[in-house]
Amino acid sequence: MSDDKVVSLGTKKKSKEENTEENINNTEPVYCSFCGRPNTQVIKMVKGPGVNICSECAMIAVQYLILQDRMPSAEAQHILDAFWGKAR
Repeated sequence: MSDDKVVSLGTKKKSKEENTEENINNTEPVYCSFCGRPNTQVIKMVKGPGVNICSECAMIAVQYLILQDRMPSAEAQHILDAFWGKAR
């Protein structure tokens, strides 16, 4: 599991030496608390205190929050279109 694949939140920043040692000893996958996929099957994983969310579930949550207003801003719509692969 590489440092750039799983981002930890809510923990004390560790030195590079501690991170390297932990990554060697910790090869267990991190699972998304929402969809259940491991970090090996997603783009990124955010690891929080007691909960994890993959980049795909995070984007779905953001899209849901934006669409609650029924009319996303032009900038928000552009980001959503780019994420979902819609060319303008």
